[in-house]
Amino acid sequence: MTMDTDGLFSLAPPGAPASAPAGGDNAGFGRPAADAPLPVRMRPATLDELVGQEHLLAPGAPLRQLVTGASPMSVILWGPPGAGKTTIAHLVAHATDRKFVAMSALTAGVKDVRAVIDTAKRERRYGGPPTVLFIDEVHRFSKTQQDSLLAAVEDRTVTLLAATTENPYFSVISPLLSRCVLLTLQALTDDDVRGLVRRATTDERGLGGAVTLSTEAEEHVVRLASGDVRKALTALEAAAGSALAQDVKEIDLATAERAVDVAAVRYDRDGDAHYDVISAFIKSMRGSDPDAALHYLARMLVAGEDPRFIARRLVIFASEDVGMADPQALLVATAAMSAVQNVGLPEAGLNLAQSVVHNATAPKSNSVTTALGEAMADVRAGRGGSVPAHLRDAHYQGSKGLGHGRGYRYPHDDSRGVVRQQYAPDDLVGTDYYRPTDHGAERAVGERVPRLRRIVRGLGPGPRTSAGEPVTRGVTRSVTASSGTPDRAAGGDRADDESQSSADFDPAPDGPGNDGIRIDDSGGDAGEEQP
Repeated sequence: MTMDTDGLFSLAPPGAPASAPAGGDNAGFGRPAADAPLPVRMRPATLDELVGQEHLLAPGAPLRQLVTGASPMSVILWGPPGAGKTTIAHLVAHATDRKFVAMSALTAGVKDVRAVIDTAKRERRYGGPPTVLFIDEVHRFSKTQQDSLLAAVEDRTVTLLAATTENPYFSVISPLLSRCVLLTLQALTDDDVRGLVRRATTDERGLGGAVTLSTEAEEHVVRLASGDVRKALTALEAAAGSALAQDVKEIDLATAERAVDVAAVRYDRDGDAHYDVISAFIKSMRGSDPDAALHYLARMLVAGEDPRFIARRLVIFASEDVGMADPQALLVATAAMSAVQNVGLPEAGLNLAQSVVHNATAPKSNSVTTALGEAMADVRAGRGGSVPAHLRDAHYQGSKGLGHGRGYRYPHDDSRGVVRQQYAPDDLVGTDYYRPTDHGAERAVGERVPRLRRIVRGLGPGPRTSAGEPVTRGVTRSVTASSGTPDRAAGGDRADDESQSSADFDPAPDGPGNDGIRIDDSGGDAGEEQP
């Protein structure tokens, strides 16, 4: 029994092993047994065997100092599952004579943390080895539990090694984060995983060459892992067991599929299948078929497609094909992209699926896509010309002498918030790029845009097309305002001659582009029109 009276006396001799704390669990941090799972047996024995974190392995880098014990700094390891966080903890546990205590945030409490710290204090008092405290899933610790570590980490009673898959800037309290070095581990690439699978197939610690792996089976295992080497080695071990049970020396694709109960998806991220699947995915959403779109989403996720690529396509689709018919689609898509970045797979698959369903079931409009395309075509064709003088920046010295801002009308001075004024360059006056549809939320926009155009351009009510919108594309007309207002936004002054177009009034001829309708310019002043 060990007794400590106010830290003055201890009946335990220096260096005597202390009992593990209630929440501690050092099991699994010893030397692996011969019948241990393949991922455990293949854990790197030295830092040089660690794969995929080259940015942390330079001479003198914090990770090397941590493993070798050259510097007793506390470290938080942040990275996706299977990137090597637990492996680094094993290297620390075996590299030096430091005392290593491991605990999981799932089972440990404040009492357990304090017990480790008290034991570490006694050890140091009697000249014992320093203590490294490894806490897995540290983001699951409450604020109180994290607070209990602060003093011990600051005075280096313990060297903290914490691992988390969650963003520590959100899940770890700032005082603890400031006392530690944050090391970000990158997800392993397919080449990293492939190299480890091949090593496990031949290494004596692994399968020792008892079986070989066909190219197709290897690609299936690597793709299935999605950067998680633990998953890849578990699948390899299952496939090897299946092959040996059948007295077969080579693991073929069929054996690998049966072993992990996942069919190999015919999907090459750099080949035709990649483009065929993403094309079908987009066209299914455009065609408002959420079920087909979810199928192609699942197909990409199971095949190991980069979820960031899928998220980018959803964001593009939300504006390209849904657009103003449902502006919320873009918000949902960007939120899904953020979830992919901050949550990761597999959970972020739900966020992607929500965006897919939203995009597929939303009303569709490509009016934004068409409008931008036409505007860019005009710019490339040289149309546009100079920015009208009254819209130019009038804040710098001498600008007013050049007439900049002169005649600009401040829309907020009007009770409607809209005034009659020329905004487009002279040779684009009256050109309509944006033509709203009557789908979804864009119907209300489609009712508002013609009224806004009539006020801004000083047009009368005029006849409307079958869609209820006056046809003005290609029409240029002279605009003369009736009153002046100082330019409060651009520094302009009140002027007698308000915003005018130098373009001549030239009604568009009848033709397909105007549905055979001429604009009636005899209407009243648009000042009576309400937006």
